Amino acid sequence: MRNFEFRREYENLLTPDIVDLIAQIHEYKGQQKLFIEANQDALSELLEIAKIQSTEASNRIEGITTTEDRLKKIVKDKTTLKNRSEREIAGYRDVLNTIHESYDYIPVRPGMILQLHRDLYKFSGSGIGGNFKNSDNVIAETLPDGTSRIRFKPIPAWETSEAVTALCNAFNDAVNTREMDPLLLIPIFILDFLCIHPFNDGNGRMSRLMTLLTLYRAGYLVGKYISIEKMIADSKETYYEVLQESSYDWHDEMNDYAPFVRYMLGMIVGAYREFSSRVELLTNRNLSKPDRIREIIKSSLGKLTKTEIMAKCPDISQVTVQRTLKDLLKNNEIIKIGGGRYTAYVWNRENE
Repeated sequence: MRNFEFRREYENLLTPDIVDLIAQIHEYKGQQKLFIEANQDALSELLEIAKIQSTEASNRIEGITTTEDRLKKIVKDKTTLKNRSEREIAGYRDVLNTIHESYDYIPVRPGMILQLHRDLYKFSGSGIGGNFKNSDNVIAETLPDGTSRIRFKPIPAWETSEAVTALCNAFNDAVNTREMDPLLLIPIFILDFLCIHPFNDGNGRMSRLMTLLTLYRAGYLVGKYISIEKMIADSKETYYEVLQESSYDWHDEMNDYAPFVRYMLGMIVGAYREFSSRVELLTNRNLSKPDRIREIIKSSLGKLTKTEIMAKCPDISQVTVQRTLKDLLKNNEIIKIGGGRYTAYVWNRENE
């Protein structure tokens, strides 16, 4: 069975670019802690919108979808579940809530992982929840012509329980030494978890839930307020590319963790930057709601959809956003791009 050598891999990853990403996250973490302590009430809207985005995005990566209206009702537990997709979405919602509320009391152990997986499938009516895989599986991709190919062959089913136990023990030993930064240990753990692929189904969603759990336990709470799952879903092609790149020669213990580690650290840095941007607007009480919308568009280098604007200021109603966009267009302060559901807006920098 494969060994899990966290210290060896940790030392190999201490390159200047990775160390710089870690330093940025440490700085953002300190800023976030101070803000959270002083502005709990202001963050409630960010927390709720992140739950919706995380539940939607993590399931969407796996092809599990529903309508926007149904999704919001499911996340708020305000509706009856209609089909298999909605039952799986509800399971993710509950596990996400459990991690948000109780991460300090959920150690990274095989039994806890099985319990979280059990709850992921508690509405499904199937027997796969809470059990490691009972048959060998493969990680495959569908090609443009409709055919599929195997990208990675995980460990066999009979080794799974022992491998997960060994991985958890090695990870906890590395964390408990307090000599290595958890920010590097966590993506190593997640990649190994995905390479083991311990379940018949739900491995991707469990890996993202475990990412949040391990980050929260290490004190990095940004995922509660900014959806890291959405950031991964929005860069899905890159996500799969770095997974494949970092899993080459994994069985021979010669794989390179760096591509996946850089990607995950980049997602965390991006989440902290987004958090800083949003809380700056939330706490600037001198700006009216239309002025806040104006500043959001002005400070964005690229285009923004109405949905993205509303996600950045969840306390502002859709009516106010629409009215403000209309006024900004009338004043030639913004430019409208596209139409229909693809409509986006960009700041008119020719006026500056």
